[in-house]
Amino acid sequence: MKWNNEVEAKFKSMIEKIPVFHRRITESVVTKKAEENALARKAGEVDEEDIINAFFSDVPSPFYSMMVRLLEKSGFDYKKYGFGK
Repeated sequence: MKWNNEVEAKFKSMIEKIPVFHRRITESVVTKKAEENALARKAGEVDEEDIINAFFSDVPSPFYSMMVRLLEKSGFDYKKYGFGK
């Protein structure tokens, strides 16, 4: 599936910040879920909302605070989608 270029760049930047032993699984799980989210919206490409929803739905709770920090450092505005309030 096609990805929005800016969103894909931010996602890759975020993945690079994740500890090495979690990178591959995180990238795989979040990519799959984000693409499912885009398909569910009948969208032609993955956008920021799809990525944010994927992270918040599929990342285990022990990693929540690290995920939020990395989302912020990578330029994702998760709060505008109703998360982290």
